[in-house]
Amino acid sequence: MTDTPCWAVIPAAGAGRRMGAAIPKQYLDLAGLPVLEHSLRLFLDHPRIRGLAVALDPTDERWEGLPSARHPKVLRVPGGSERCHSVLNSLEALGGYAGGDDWVLVHDAARPCLRRTDLDRLIAILEGHPVGGLLGIPVRDTMKAADARGEVQHTVPREGLWHAYTPQMFRLGALRQALTRALAAGQLVTDDASAMELAGQRPLLVEGHADNLKITRPEDLPLAHFYLTQQGWVPDLARSVRPS
Repeated sequence: MTDTPCWAVIPAAGAGRRMGAAIPKQYLDLAGLPVLEHSLRLFLDHPRIRGLAVALDPTDERWEGLPSARHPKVLRVPGGSERCHSVLNSLEALGGYAGGDDWVLVHDAARPCLRRTDLDRLIAILEGHPVGGLLGIPVRDTMKAADARGEVQHTVPREGLWHAYTPQMFRLGALRQALTRALAAGQLVTDDASAMELAGQRPLLVEGHADNLKITRPEDLPLAHFYLTQQGWVPDLARSVRPS
């Protein structure tokens, strides 16, 4: 039986204002390469990924300086005002190359520490699933619900709660339809699984590793550097070497 084709989408049009940096966070230096380059390479080097759409701000001039910008698998797509718009634009662009039943893996541009083993496991587990799913980890901390002033209202039971990560993996046609319907209903979903849930689907959670962090604040950058070092990252500007 032939493996169903897999494609990837990286929404990278955001400004990352919470970082407080002079440039978007996806272009900040991390172990000798831009954050975005780390996030892309794992997919570009993966034998199951046939192509990758990168959604960028139309005015982005930094992208052309990245090694991956010239990779034959990469397709540049205009980003939108929100993440969900960028993903939908990417799915529309991939529709010219991929089938509606092909798998698409959507991954945050600011998650540079994804492990190859987690990516392989996600694909292997979800290939036979009727809906698809996402990487995540069960919540371990005590969870509190607060009001607008930051005062605790109550403690939220953590049983059954997960941190949602990326990649999130769904059929191209189903995800495109789910996002289209969500946006038509005024729902600016913050991840792809949310759009599928609104469409009545039940994505599968696949446990990954906590070092698949999303760089959001300044203190996340040195932590990501530490994680890459622990994973065996070897900085090589000629070719990005990621551990298997």
